[in-house]
Amino acid sequence: MEKVYKTMRNVGAANIAIGIIMIVAGVSTGVIAIVTGASLLKKKSKLTF
Repeated sequence: MEKVYKTMRNVGAANIAIGIIMIVAGVSTGVIAIVTGASLLKKKSKLTF
């Protein structure tokens, strides 16, 4: 029975680590999108279609 609890603890720790990594990846992707969007707005007058 103790082996099951150790396995569950390891799985829980792994899930928390994966969640933190996903939050960091999401925030960094959002920041990159905002920065690139701002640069497009800054150069809006130079863009032609």
